[in-house]
Amino acid sequence: MTVRLHDTLTNDTRELVPLEPGHVRVYSCGPTVYGPAHVGNFRSFLFADLLVRFLRYRGLRVTWVMNITDVDDKIIRGAAAEGVTIGQLADRYAERFLADAKTLRMTMPDRLPRATAHIEPMVRLIRRLVDGGHVYRTDDGSYFFRIASWPGYGRLAHLDPEQMRVGERVEADEYGKDDVRDFAVWKSPKPGEPSFETALGPGRPGWHIECSAMSMEHLGSPFDVHTGGVDLIFPHHEDEIAQSEAATGVEFVRTWLHCAHLQMGGRKMAKSTGNIARVGEVLAQGVNPRALRLALISAQYRMSLSFGEESLQAAASAVERLDALMTALATYVEDGPDDGTLPDLLDAARGAFEAALDDDLNISPALAAVFELVRELNRRLAARELSTADAGRATAFLRDLDRVLAILDEPAAELAADLLALLDGRAAARAARDWAASDRLRDELAARGILVEDTRDGQRWRRAAAAAEATRA
Repeated sequence: MTVRLHDTLTNDTRELVPLEPGHVRVYSCGPTVYGPAHVGNFRSFLFADLLVRFLRYRGLRVTWVMNITDVDDKIIRGAAAEGVTIGQLADRYAERFLADAKTLRMTMPDRLPRATAHIEPMVRLIRRLVDGGHVYRTDDGSYFFRIASWPGYGRLAHLDPEQMRVGERVEADEYGKDDVRDFAVWKSPKPGEPSFETALGPGRPGWHIECSAMSMEHLGSPFDVHTGGVDLIFPHHEDEIAQSEAATGVEFVRTWLHCAHLQMGGRKMAKSTGNIARVGEVLAQGVNPRALRLALISAQYRMSLSFGEESLQAAASAVERLDALMTALATYVEDGPDDGTLPDLLDAARGAFEAALDDDLNISPALAAVFELVRELNRRLAARELSTADAGRATAFLRDLDRVLAILDEPAAELAADLLALLDGRAAARAARDWAASDRLRDELAARGILVEDTRDGQRWRRAAAAAEATRA
């Protein structure tokens, strides 16, 4: 087993060798909870989820930390506009994020630290930077990282540090800093804004110091993998490296992974432009959550991914093919001999699946291997080449791969008694060749979310996607 990942810092794809043998420590930049996360955000979160799932599938222990930014200029403005505290606003949207994540079957990170619960680690880190001459205090009580003190600044983004900073969360002239490139690690209090009393004086943390402090608090320094969207490379992750390594004197992160933008209508999905779609809005259109998940993970994370009706329809069709196969396997009965070539078929599919994901999470050929197997299993089912035991083996195999993908439907729950009665009544009607009653009962079941088809192995049913998801909600 050799998992290879592309490191943004070195621009090289290399083997993942955990600092602690068998244990990978992963940090992901999570949501800033001033509003609902959109599906573009979730592409980044689900790519990290895919990474964690695959590493665990490969037998590695993973500690996954994802932060929640719950103090920030946008949260402050949003809370003021609604007349609530930042805690109330942040709690609301943190709960919404967790609900959407669960709906999209994202693995819950081992730890979800919040910025406001880590003020003391941030203060300790800033004081170390002050002692090392990397951070200075301005007259108003703010603290800034002095970029001129760190010669390696710009390595991650491959930028000349003399360039003007762009995309920063604080205007260049908002505080009295020495150099326009310097960035805030602690902001002095302003009227109407939340403030924390600390050894640095009153104020609140800058965005960048939050992730450095929380990642090192929970994973140590250095740790193995840091993930995020490409828009975080500069300045956020560049600043994390500078302040973390300046404080500790050691490498901050071994491997940096960055997810490309989700495109909608030919443009980057972004709240700033209003070009967004939120999870709840997409699902309200009748999209199966599993199809939405598949649409968001269906391309290799470093490739831009187009999102829209066409991609959702393709994902929905793929999910339906999987559901149909799993239902067929579950109801298949054949007393003949086992298919002696099935083990080789499954081994080949597993090999192709793993080889693709070993290669920097190249999900497209991994999915191709799965759906080629789906096609072949359907052919063998139709030809009655499999035994009943073979069908069970194929089912177990697909569920094993789904530990990584998380797109299969859950095993069918027992139906309510009245639905079972309708199914039994329909089977009896068909046995009596009462086709009108059979059709009427089929339509009644469909109206209640149960789809029925007739096969050589008898009546087969499955839940319609919307009904299945509603049952689990």
